[in-house]
Amino acid sequence: MAPTRPSKKAKKGDKNAASVDDSKVSPLLYVKAAETQLQAGNPSDALELAQKALSQSQTGSDSALAALSLLGQINIEIGEFEAARAFFLKAVAIDQDGSRSDETGGGPEKFLCLAQLSEEGGQDSVKWFEKGAAALKAQIQKYDDLKKLTDEQELMVDELRQKHAMTLCAVSEIYMTDLSWEADAEARCEALVTEATMVAPDFAETWQTLASVRISQERFDDAKAALIRSMDLWKDLPTGDPSVPDFPSRVALARLLMEVGMEQEAIEVLERLVGEDDHSVEVWYLGGWGLYVMGEKQKQQDSTEGCLNLFKQQEYEDERLGDHANELLTAVSKDLGDVPSDDEDDGADGDEVWEDEDGSDEEMDG
Repeated sequence: MAPTRPSKKAKKGDKNAASVDDSKVSPLLYVKAAETQLQAGNPSDALELAQKALSQSQTGSDSALAALSLLGQINIEIGEFEAARAFFLKAVAIDQDGSRSDETGGGPEKFLCLAQLSEEGGQDSVKWFEKGAAALKAQIQKYDDLKKLTDEQELMVDELRQKHAMTLCAVSEIYMTDLSWEADAEARCEALVTEATMVAPDFAETWQTLASVRISQERFDDAKAALIRSMDLWKDLPTGDPSVPDFPSRVALARLLMEVGMEQEAIEVLERLVGEDDHSVEVWYLGGWGLYVMGEKQKQQDSTEGCLNLFKQQEYEDERLGDHANELLTAVSKDLGDVPSDDEDDGADGDEVWEDEDGSDEEMDG
C-alpha cells in the first residue's frame, strides 16, 4: 500500500512549529554552541553562531556582551585582529569596569586582549593592562571577603592571582622596553614586580620577571637569587604539572640564566626542553652556546692556573700580575665550580675508568 500524502495542514503546522522553536532559542544558547564549536576547532561555525546570538540580543544585554566578547576571541583565532579589536571595544562599552559576570563576557579578559592587540603599544597597552588588573583585583577581593572557600573556589582564586601577577609583569616589561625612556620607568618596574611577587609568591614567572628587572639594573647577585627561587618552584615537578612554566617561558629563563653566568643551570633547563620538543632551533642554539661558554671558562681557568704555576716556579717579580691572575682564577672558579683533579677522574695508570651498570670497573685506553 502506497504511503499517504501529508495534508497541507500538517505541513503548515510543522513549518510554524519550527519557526516558533527557533525564535524561542535564547541568544546565550547560541553563544554556548559557538564556544563549543570554537573549542572543537571549527571557528567558521563558531563565528556564524556567535553572529546569530548578537543579532538576536538586545543592546547592552548579557547575551550581547557574551556574543561580542566571543566574536572578539573568534576573530583572534582566525587572524582578523582589527575585527577582534572592534568587537572587544563594543564589549567594553557595555562592561566598562569588568564587573559583570565572566559567564556573560564580563570580567578582565577583553581588557587584556585589547592590551595585546593595541597597535600603539606603550601607554595604550598599559592603560588596558591596568584596567584588566583592576578587574582581576576586584574579583579576588570578592573571594577574600568570603569567610570560607570551597576547594574549587580556592583553585579559582589561585588562578586569578596568577593572572593578576602576569598582568603586572606584562606592564613592567613594557616599562623595560617601549617606555624605558620615561623618567619613572625604573620606579614603576620596581613597584610592579614587587607587587607581583606579593600577589603570587608561588608563581615562577613573577620571580623570573624580577630577575629580568634586576639584570637591567645590573644587580646580578639579586638576579641570580630570583632565578634560583623561580626554578625551585617547579624544577622537581613533572612536565604536566600546572606549576611548570610553559615552553617559551623556560626558553626565556635559559637566556636569563646565561646572562648572569649560570650556564650549568641553563643547560639543565635546556636539556629538559629538548626532551619535550627536540625540534626547537632556539633551544639547540642556546644549548650549544652555553656549552661553548662553559668550555671557554674552562680554558681560561687552565691558562690562569698555568700562569700561576710558572709565576711561583720562576719567582716572577711582577706581583701585580700574580695578584690579577689569582683574582681571575677565583672569579672563574666561582662561575665554573670546582673542577675534579686528574687523580679523581683517571685510574691509577692514567687511563679513564668507566663503571658498568653492574658496578664493575672497566678501563678504556686513553
